Amino acid sequence: MRILLVEDDDRIARPLAEDLKNQHYIVEIASDGIEGWDYAQAAEYDLILLDLMLPRLDGIALCKRLRSSGYQGFVLMLTAKDTTSDKVVGLDAGADDYLIKPFELEELEARIRALLRRPPEMQQTVLTQDQLVLNPTSRAVYYTDKPLDLTPKEYLLLEYFLQNPGQVFTRTMLLDKLWELDRASGENTIKTHITNLRAKLKSAGCREKLIETVYGVGYRLRVKKA
Repeated sequence: MRILLVEDDDRIARPLAEDLKNQHYIVEIASDGIEGWDYAQAAEYDLILLDLMLPRLDGIALCKRLRSSGYQGFVLMLTAKDTTSDKVVGLDAGADDYLIKPFELEELEARIRALLRRPPEMQQTVLTQDQLVLNPTSRAVYYTDKPLDLTPKEYLLLEYFLQNPGQVFTRTMLLDKLWELDRASGENTIKTHITNLRAKLKSAGCREKLIETVYGVGYRLRVKKA
């Protein structure tokens, strides 16, 4: 899942982003409302964590602009204001939920999981291919009964392939989908992560190469023919 964090306090934004990345989310940070708007126009986000008090364009105005432009993802407001009227204004602007600062990371993670369970069509289902199982809710990956210890990027690559079995992706497409907009990574980083992912699958007992190389094009998840 791709998350945009719009927060002007770097002391909050950086550790929060790192924690979410460790939970296998793709996270990008915008430090003011205008930058948040620009990011939201440049990429598709499943969730926007939006501070209420922002420079240049405040969180309420940004939320209204996002909803007016047709943004259908989730918006979770983060603010130190805890009056009922403040909550009503945020929800009326189009926010899906409201979290008061300071908050525990565990509570934020729980709120995110709750949002992903609503509505029913957004519920995440277990992804499988042969004896490979990936549970998006628990972030657990198994081959047969053996757990795979994946890095956040390896997990995201595998999840994306399982969501799109048989579809061929170029390295550029994978970078655009799974890496941050301000990335410094080149296309060779995709090759490295896929090599490591294949090695971990092999160590877990996977004898066939599930992630195939389509020479001259990119990669795809092998699908067994009926």
